[in-house]
Amino acid sequence: AFREAPNSSWRGSAEYKDIVAAAHYLQSLPTVDRKKIGRWGGSYGGLLTALGLARNSDLFAAGVDMHGVHDWSVFLPHWENRPKAPDAEQADKLAFSSSPDASVSTWKSPVLLIQGDDDRNVPFEQTVDLAQRLRENHVPFEQLVFPDEIHDFLLWKDWIAAYSATADF
Repeated sequence: AFREAPNSSWRGSAEYKDIVAAAHYLQSLPTVDRKKIGRWGGSYGGLLTALGLARNSDLFAAGVDMHGVHDWSVFLPHWENRPKAPDAEQADKLAFSSSPDASVSTWKSPVLLIQGDDDRNVPFEQTVDLAQRLRENHVPFEQLVFPDEIHDFLLWKDWIAAYSATADF
C-alpha cells in the first residue's frame, strides 16, 4: 500500500506530500538554513525534484533533475495497447496536472537538468520541452547533456561528470 499508494504517479502525484513533509521537517531543525534546502534526484527522483521546484519554490531553493519525467500525459498512449478508453481525455488532464510542466508558471528556483540524449526510459524531449518552458518563464537553469548516453548512464566518466556537476551546482 505504501509502495503503490492511491493517487500516485500520473494519477495525482500523491507521493509529493512526502517531499513537502520532508522540507517542513528540515525547516524545523535549528541546524538547517531553511532558505538553502535543495532537491536532487534521478528518474522518478528527477520527477519529484522538478515537482518540488515547480510547486514549492518557496520551500526548495534549487535542484538537480537527472532524466526526470516532466509530463506524464506523454506516456499514457504507450502504456495501453488498446483502443482509446472512453475517459482518455480525463486521464490525459489528470496526468498532465500531476506533472511538473503543469506548475512551471510558479517555478522560481534554479535547476540543473541532466540527461543523456539517447534515453529510452524518459524521452529526451521531456528535458528539451521543460527547458523551453523554463526559458519562457525566466527561470534560471543549466543543462548537462551527454551525447549517445542512455537513462542509466553507461560510461563511468558520465556518472562522475553528472555527480560533480550536481555537487558544484
